[in-house]
Amino acid sequence: MTAMSEDLAFTDHVPEAARADILDRLKAYNNALLGPTDRRELFIPLRNDAGEIDGGLIGYTGRGWLSIEMVYVPERLRGQGMAGRLLQTAEDEARRRGCRGAVIDTINPVARRAYEAQGFSVFGRIDGFTGDFDLTWLIKRYAQP
Repeated sequence: MTAMSEDLAFTDHVPEAARADILDRLKAYNNALLGPTDRRELFIPLRNDAGEIDGGLIGYTGRGWLSIEMVYVPERLRGQGMAGRLLQTAEDEARRRGCRGAVIDTINPVARRAYEAQGFSVFGRIDGFTGDFDLTWLIKRYAQP
């Protein structure tokens, strides 16, 4: 341990104010380095019969890419192609926003196969990330007009 690391402390709780402050600083740094971002959130909710959100897709577009953060299909809709429909809807919007591709990661082998069926390909993996499960990053590049 170096003298510097001995002065550092850690906690297992991140105060929201600290998270927001660090994120603001990181965004400012990245904007200075890369230019202002055109980041826009993207949300496709799935609702149950009561109108409550019980699944969907969350991501964002920015700097020419769709980043898919979460895809969750509730049990009642699994096996019906809903993951593909969510991905296609997000990708259609990403193309309208001028994106040249999409990225996603997963630890779920069933989800990975759904993403590959949608045209995504593996570009990175950590084998045995937890137990017998790999952490996989996938990419899909869009044809440019």
